[in-house]
Amino acid sequence: MNTLRLLLSGDSILQRRLQSRADATLSPLFDRVRAADVAFTNLEVLANDYRGDPVLESGGSHFGGPAWVLDELAEAGFDLFATATNHALDYGVSGLVHTIEALEARGLSFAGVGRNLEDARRPCYHTSPKGTVAMISCASSFAKGQEASAQRPDLPGRPGLNPLRFETMHEVTEAQLTALREIADQLGLEAERQQKIKMGFAFAPSDASVFPLNGMNFRSANKAAVRTTASKKDIDGIVRWIAEARGLSDIVVVSLHAHEQGESKEIPAEFIPVFARQMIDAGADVVAGHGPHLLRGMEIYKGKPIFYSLGNFLGQNELVPKMPADAYERFRADPDLTPGQVYQKRTNNDQGGFPADRRYWESVLPELTYEDGVLKGIELIPISLGFGEARHKRGRPRLAGAEEGKAILDRFAALSKPFGTIINGTHVPL
Repeated sequence: MNTLRLLLSGDSILQRRLQSRADATLSPLFDRVRAADVAFTNLEVLANDYRGDPVLESGGSHFGGPAWVLDELAEAGFDLFATATNHALDYGVSGLVHTIEALEARGLSFAGVGRNLEDARRPCYHTSPKGTVAMISCASSFAKGQEASAQRPDLPGRPGLNPLRFETMHEVTEAQLTALREIADQLGLEAERQQKIKMGFAFAPSDASVFPLNGMNFRSANKAAVRTTASKKDIDGIVRWIAEARGLSDIVVVSLHAHEQGESKEIPAEFIPVFARQMIDAGADVVAGHGPHLLRGMEIYKGKPIFYSLGNFLGQNELVPKMPADAYERFRADPDLTPGQVYQKRTNNDQGGFPADRRYWESVLPELTYEDGVLKGIELIPISLGFGEARHKRGRPRLAGAEEGKAILDRFAALSKPFGTIINGTHVPL
């Protein structure tokens, strides 16, 4: 019987040396990471040495970083790097290519970005003495134009990320829809839309009951609601590679970076559970979600785990040492402020945003045990990122203490209960 232990983590935003072996506060956790046969993390910083062209539409902050962050994470024990995130194009195409080259130069196993769509869709494989784990990485949260494009016989594709696009439908009452149509008519928006269709720059919706307005789609319903549906084209493109990975590895992981939410930030948008279950149906063994920087619940679907968000693992976004001029304008910051001062202004001296909410500084690391490719156990390792510590100290993960660990696991259990998952302490019954 062959036993393989797969450890999963959430978002890694690293800016400084980690000292994962030398720091006594951190090393017990990283010893657990290194002890796993294969360890996964979501790389949410560009290892580009700040090279490239900072774009206007960043993922929120411009997460450039030194290329040696890859060495730090590899030293910490990580083997699989998901790279499809809303920050992948923070420094444009050239910044992404610098990151790809840094990953390739080190021989690291990464997926989710590429020089064209086929490269970005393609899985990576990491082989340990206990088995081979394949990983496919995709993102639903990104700015238009950051997705990779397909290569043609006469033109190369565009470098970018592996996209999971989705459609949003806004359901409103019949009275509300009538009001929207009247507004569109009176403002000339509907006439402008019809002119674009006539000129061949736009298309009428295939469903006549749908009313498009300024890039948003509306239809009549009994009550107002936001409905989301993942793109069949993208699902098919990802499923194609799951089939490939299924035949060439022992375990298949699908990584999804998704900020989209339902009724609250801790609840995934409607399309996400549907997509995750489709990935399991297609042959994936586990879906590892991340993106909103806090925990969401987990589901056991057909005996296989779906983690809707593993939250933060390394959260040093406040230590980004360089910010482009556009970031200063976005945050309405005086251009003479230093980057650290801009972040303090953004959070009102830690009174708002991430620093003021404990949920962003607590998470779990699931360790999955497989025997001959069959999942036999899930252990949850509660971690703390140092809520309330000084800015240069927080954001570094360590094993949570007994009291904090119990609170984290209790919260994770409550988030997982709506998915029918029962968690007993640190273990998930299968």
